[in-house]
Amino acid sequence: MTWTIPNTLTLLRLLAAPGVAVMFLYFHRPWADWFALALFVGAAITDWFDGYLARLWKQESKFGAMLDPIADKAMVLIAIMILSGYNGMNPWLILPATVILFREVFVSGLREFLGAKSATLKVTKLAKWKTTAQMVAIATLFLGTGLEYLNGVAMQGMTPDQYAEAVMAGDADPIRACGKQDCASTANQVGLVLIWIAAALTALTGWEYFRKAMPYLRDER
Repeated sequence: MTWTIPNTLTLLRLLAAPGVAVMFLYFHRPWADWFALALFVGAAITDWFDGYLARLWKQESKFGAMLDPIADKAMVLIAIMILSGYNGMNPWLILPATVILFREVFVSGLREFLGAKSATLKVTKLAKWKTTAQMVAIATLFLGTGLEYLNGVAMQGMTPDQYAEAVMAGDADPIRACGKQDCASTANQVGLVLIWIAAALTALTGWEYFRKAMPYLRDER
């Protein structure tokens, strides 16, 4: 395997996947949230650059082609696991997360079963949009999680009504607002909408791969 820049970027993205979880082991919140967000966004950007540079410099390789989808899946699945835990197992997040996890496991199993014939399941444009939607949604949810933690610190255990009274009395700092609600709620709501869109695209691409594999799954008579 040649250590080209595209291959190196892909490998770094793979290593960044568990690194997102490590941020919460070695740093206190909200720093862990911000570092995880920065690492995830940085790794997501390399997902575009490694492929672009490989084509531009004609450095496409079997190693890169093998590692690229693994790195993408590792990033998405580990990040979803972390977000599900820090969002209190929110069902509005768990359901699309389950769809994404199921699809990734199903398609990986399908590729393994097909073996040499798995070349029929080439990455489509829709699958690339699916990955982009997942990464944007996850980054937005990481932002919302960090801001929500800051809100909890500012409220210091008070109920929303008690907090509002404390702000009016000048005994508490107001939470930064985005429109008519706090920025954490806005980021979380946008992130949930995006993760549902990503889940729909994920399910659609899973069905597309299953349909292409059907001729190879029928018993010969």
